[in-house]
Amino acid sequence: MSKAVTVKVVGRVQGVAFRWYAVQEAERLGVRGWVRNEPDESVAAHLEGEDEAVDAMVAWCRRGPSSASVRAVAVTEARPTGAGSFTITY
Repeated sequence: MSKAVTVKVVGRVQGVAFRWYAVQEAERLGVRGWVRNEPDESVAAHLEGEDEAVDAMVAWCRRGPSSASVRAVAVTEARPTGAGSFTITY
């Protein structure tokens, strides 16, 4: 089964390489989509792939890299875009 979600990660998540580590984790899990910094200092991401992989990526977003301090993660169901990779967008 395949699914897609968008996430908004709040906390100390900019300036700590969150996006770079997210790309590494997404590639490891086989998740496709994108990640970007938002003007409100949160990080947004679109995640799509197999259910278990997307769930694992959401769990990773709740922790982030060791340099981050995640306070909250909002998850919303989304429509798959057919992304072929996971990239940082601006």
